[in-house]
Amino acid sequence: MAVLESRIMYAVVKTGGKQHKVSQGDMVRVEKIDAPVGDTVELTEIALLSNEDGLVVDPKALESAKVVCQVVRQGRAKKIRVFKKKRRKNYMRTYGHRQSYTELRVQNIQA
Repeated sequence: MAVLESRIMYAVVKTGGKQHKVSQGDMVRVEKIDAPVGDTVELTEIALLSNEDGLVVDPKALESAKVVCQVVRQGRAKKIRVFKKKRRKNYMRTYGHRQSYTELRVQNIQA
């Protein structure tokens, strides 16, 4: 018995020093991108692309591929606390950090 497999097109996108697997309609949080809310952003640095024919990993073939996204929100993540201490040296430091992010909705993957 043959199993019919529906292939969903997806891409692995590099942005902000990280890689994200995205498909059409996905929401993804990436490092901050300078673009207003509602603007369209094109992510062109693609590491892998899956389509009806199979996987595409050839860098020459991926040069023309891009992922079109819409900026949904600009925000900042939850605050983290960083605490440093050296015992018996009367040294303690506390500071916090909030990372900025951009939330994107993937509209289209163009191969």
